Amino acid sequence: MGGSAPGQSPYQRLSQRMLDITGDRGVLKDVIREGAGELVTQDASVLVKYSGYLEHMDKPFDSNCFRKTPRLMKLGEDITLWGMELGLLSMRRGELARFLFKPTYAYGTLGCPPLIPPNTTVLFEIELLDFLDSAESDTFCALSAEQQDQFPLQKVLKVAATEREFGNYLFRQNRFYDAKVRYKRALLLLHRRSAPPEEQHLVKAAKLLVLLNLSFTYLKLERPAMALRYGEQALIIDQKNAKALFRCGQACLLMTEYQKARDFLVQAQKEQPFNHDINNELKKLASYYRDYVDKEKEMCHRMFASGDDGSTGEN
Repeated sequence: MGGSAPGQSPYQRLSQRMLDITGDRGVLKDVIREGAGELVTQDASVLVKYSGYLEHMDKPFDSNCFRKTPRLMKLGEDITLWGMELGLLSMRRGELARFLFKPTYAYGTLGCPPLIPPNTTVLFEIELLDFLDSAESDTFCALSAEQQDQFPLQKVLKVAATEREFGNYLFRQNRFYDAKVRYKRALLLLHRRSAPPEEQHLVKAAKLLVLLNLSFTYLKLERPAMALRYGEQALIIDQKNAKALFRCGQACLLMTEYQKARDFLVQAQKEQPFNHDINNELKKLASYYRDYVDKEKEMCHRMFASGDDGSTGEN
């Protein structure tokens, strides 16, 4: 078992080979799997999986690993353990690490009854899946259009991309209304930024992605007219974009505008002949249209039948 002193607890033994990241041995770290890229920034929103353990206990007293999609948490707001915040600031995307937090950096002298006894050192295993730096984006969006114009285009594109990433994350959590708000913020930034001719293609490419996101989000919000509007704006930028044609077709189908739906979907199929989603939507359209025609026939038949009934009378 190595050369550890007799009578040492498991956490004391573990702490001997851990890195001191606070300088007072209050937060100790052991990297299990290295991450990559930049360190987590102050004020970032993080996507993490974590489990907290007490010494001599196999099961965690706190964990979010059972969640299918962990929620995004903002440093300084959603994360209340000081040790966890300091630990996260030492991590990179994809990193998995084990931390020991002394009471000062965890639950203090009082603990958190009945789960956490007073003056308890706790162990946390944390996996950093991703993080988004919202501080830069929030600060930039609060500026006036004139102030934003003082910054280079690359800054605007970066902030718009961050807003879109936030939207994508919220969309994956089925928070479609919140996702729409983020996408609209990104679109507003790109709309009000004028770019020199040689850089306009960069703005158009960024706009196209956001417009496609908005079209899909409005379909999820069951607002097909808005979905069609943003899909058509995307087609102004790229008239052969299969995704935009598909979204417009879906929107028209929901609005029972069958001929328009067919026109969009046939064009989408022309661009991507083997796309299952497009082909399935065309089958759905054919089925809906058959039902619609059958109902129209039935209605006409009833009208004429009732007319016949009315005309049968005395001769």
